Amino acid sequence: MRGVTFWLNMASARLLYWRLIRSVKPTICRLSHPLSPMKIPKRKPSAAPVRLKADRLLLYAVSAFAFLLLATPVFVLLLQGLASQAWRDLPDSAVISSAVLLSFASTAVVVCLAALFGTPLAFVLSRYAFRGKTVVSLFIELPIVMPPAVAGLALLLTFGRRGLVGSLLAEAGILIPFSIAAVILAQFFISAPFYIRSAQVGFASIAAEIEDAARVDGAHGWLMFWYITLPIAWRALASGMILSWARALGEFGATILFAGNLQGKTQTMPLLVYSVFERDINAAIWTGLILIALALAALFVSQRFASAQDRLTR
Repeated sequence: MRGVTFWLNMASARLLYWRLIRSVKPTICRLSHPLSPMKIPKRKPSAAPVRLKADRLLLYAVSAFAFLLLATPVFVLLLQGLASQAWRDLPDSAVISSAVLLSFASTAVVVCLAALFGTPLAFVLSRYAFRGKTVVSLFIELPIVMPPAVAGLALLLTFGRRGLVGSLLAEAGILIPFSIAAVILAQFFISAPFYIRSAQVGFASIAAEIEDAARVDGAHGWLMFWYITLPIAWRALASGMILSWARALGEFGATILFAGNLQGKTQTMPLLVYSVFERDINAAIWTGLILIALALAALFVSQRFASAQDRLTR
């Protein structure tokens, strides 16, 4: 009986010995040959790369659809204009020249007014905290999302002959509706928030340490604004002016409701497109292409200024 127990114990010990050798042998070989590659068991290919590729294709497809949805109307307008040679059917040059002249003159005045009144307002909103600041910001940016026809109605009820302010002006012999002043006021109301917003972002992007260092050197008030703040933020201001000009150039709804569509008096380029469309769509196409070209140029230059401002203040 003792002999059987002895041989069973010997068999168990030998089994444990070989199990230990088999588990330790890869580590011993790795230590004795450190440069030899270690065999790693192969894993079965997972479905993650395939799923990632499918997700990426879906993302590209949705992005391409969104781009085509936005860009196709512009391309169709361009191709239609080039194919039909509609430039031969443009309206009388005197009508075009008066609309172009009025559009450029009124938008130039609007940009100057936006810079004159919008710069101090943007500076205050970017530098100071006060009660009602959120409400002020909301009302400033409201014309951006307000329907243009509603904006024209609001201007007419305010500055019309029987309006809150217009009635007082009418007593003094000043009539704003259906005049060049109405065109400028409608364009300013719609486009000025674009400049104010851009200028506010530009002023807010200036590091406080720069102005603090200028104060230590004795700069203050207008001196600091003219020589420190403005040279740093001028690109953001220029970008806002270009965006404001482009928005004013394309203004239609508020202008036609508040200033009318009087040829040679209040008819801007967008109103000319509307008037020409009623008679000849080919002429309307080319007039619209002129506006699109100006808008694209303004957008390109504005983005360049905005990118330069971002790199400067980063």
